[in-house]
Amino acid sequence: MWRMWLLFDPRRTLVAMFTFLFVLALVIHFILLSTDRFNWLEGPKKAASLDVTIGEMVG
Repeated sequence: MWRMWLLFDPRRTLVAMFTFLFVLALVIHFILLSTDRFNWLEGPKKAASLDVTIGEMVG
């Protein structure tokens, strides 16, 4: 294992790894925010769309 660090600079490798993990975390959170079920900022929107659908069917 120690020979691997002779090929790669530890500081650059760790900075690259943490940068990748941070970007991955941001992407996952934005994907979750774009869904209706897991949007913790605006909440679910199913009730409003259901009322519109029922209103269109009746009227």
